[in-house]
Amino acid sequence: MIEWSETHAQIRDLVKRFVDAEVKPNLHELEHGDMPPYPILRKMFATFGVADLAVMRAEKAAARARKREEARARGETLEVVERAEPGEQVAMQMISIIELSRYCPGMVTALGVSAGLTAGTIMSRGTARQIDRWVKELLTLEKVGSWAITEPGSGSDAFGSMKATARRSDGGYLLSGNKTFITNGPHADVIVFICKLDDGNDPRDRKVLSFVVERGANGLTQTKALRKMGLHSSPTGELFLEDVFVPADQLLGETEEVSYRTGAKDTFTAERTGVAAMALGIIEECLARSVEYAKTRVQFGRPIGEFQLIQLKLARMEVARMNVQNLVYRMIELAIAGKKMQLAEASACKLYCAQAASEVAMEAVQLFGGNGYMAEFRVEQLARDAKVLQIYGGTDEIQVSQIARSLMEVRGG
Repeated sequence: MIEWSETHAQIRDLVKRFVDAEVKPNLHELEHGDMPPYPILRKMFATFGVADLAVMRAEKAAARARKREEARARGETLEVVERAEPGEQVAMQMISIIELSRYCPGMVTALGVSAGLTAGTIMSRGTARQIDRWVKELLTLEKVGSWAITEPGSGSDAFGSMKATARRSDGGYLLSGNKTFITNGPHADVIVFICKLDDGNDPRDRKVLSFVVERGANGLTQTKALRKMGLHSSPTGELFLEDVFVPADQLLGETEEVSYRTGAKDTFTAERTGVAAMALGIIEECLARSVEYAKTRVQFGRPIGEFQLIQLKLARMEVARMNVQNLVYRMIELAIAGKKMQLAEASACKLYCAQAASEVAMEAVQLFGGNGYMAEFRVEQLARDAKVLQIYGGTDEIQVSQIARSLMEVRGG
């Protein structure tokens, strides 16, 4: 794939019109007020007919789960391979992410965690009954989802430092623990809660399990949104669970035999590949605003775009835009071929794209000078938003470690 097709361009125009009509007029309230992103996202889904696709996706996931369950009932092992999403569907998703990220990257994060991570975890690990119970409403945003793994003090060592526990109780489990930096946490209706099974053994040897916890559960506290540097339109909060009882059918997969660690790679891969489209949207907007500003801002009697130092900034932004766009194209090509990125490649993609977005946004602030530091020129918002791409979904340092380990495994083999 070397360029967007005519169909892609038409989709992009439609998404741009939606952003102009629904996102831009509400940007101040989304970023600086108390307006949650979900009503606008639901309106976007309704506008583009996402609900029908979501229902189909949920039904296919449930069918795959039933095949696995039927095979197990016969004493057989059946691996039902979940293929990559169709290329055109991935392209449409990427285009939507790019256009939303030009103005409001936080909306993409809120959407991705609910309809991506939360629903995706249930589809990949849940039984057919669990998929039928929760996934359709998550994929259509009728309900908001959260994926809760990070704890205070754990950071990148999510599993090793995990203190949240599940203890067996009559007919189910008692969940306890504190999760922090949880996207959608304040508003979540459905929470995938990841913790260790406490059966009296050494914490280092405990299985990591995942449960679904629903809003309003006795003993569950969802805090108000935390104040943070960027992504203000993506509500982030803490979760406190104190002996929250969940019945056994809310243990994902309804079995203790499979540890969540075994599926973590797929979750991290999906999360990291989504960063490329977000980065591209941020870079495109910063570049477009910088070019316009370089043409119209006059200093020393001429437009600043005539100065070589400014031209160098613009040229580097364009190089970053081209590189990140080509990575987005690669993801679409892989989907067309029925493939997905492996974890190491996804880590490399995230590492480069996150750094590129952050560098371009900061260069845009510098190019604008004092105006770049002011909210009305918007590059300051994009600079704040871009920085988190280097942190969530695994820090830059974690991506470097993953890439290096993969290289050494290949060389060693």
